[in-house]
Amino acid sequence: MELAEIEELMNKAVQATQRSFNTVRTGRANSSLLDRIQVEYYGVPTPLKALASLTTPDSSTLLIQPFDPSTLAAIERAIVASDLGLTPSNDGKVVRLTIPPLTEERRKELSKQVAKLAEEGRVSIRNIRRDGIDSVRKREKNGELSEDESKSLQDDIQKLTDRYIKKIDELLAEKEKELTTL
Repeated sequence: MELAEIEELMNKAVQATQRSFNTVRTGRANSSLLDRIQVEYYGVPTPLKALASLTTPDSSTLLIQPFDPSTLAAIERAIVASDLGLTPSNDGKVVRLTIPPLTEERRKELSKQVAKLAEEGRVSIRNIRRDGIDSVRKREKNGELSEDESKSLQDDIQKLTDRYIKKIDELLAEKEKELTTL
């Protein structure tokens, strides 16, 4: 496992953490809230984005306009069944989601959820570090690397780990700030 490969994997872990943060509801309407919604369409779970256009006419409303009007009911069911805690309203052509302001209790719940997602991101980065260091040690044992080269690579891997964990912590702080501001 090369250093560039390790860095790429860590970067992907940070991006995955960022994407999971985006699906956490804040007080503002954001179409990425609906990224995880799967709609039963002709018996096949289909991402909502594939079935409808998503717009945010204002800061507290999401507008879902299905390409096929017959999917309105299925879209509504999928949203109700999701963990978003939003109630859709259907006017026959579009589905409207009004994002209510978050209560203090809900903000705390979401902060915990975001912290958990951040920890999952950190764990994946640490796993990548472990795999990278194991790879370096194996190469040293096989005689491909000297002890000094091995130590240097392990230090570089640790520095990468620290840098990417710091990025996740920054993303976490940013998301928590977003959650706590009214």
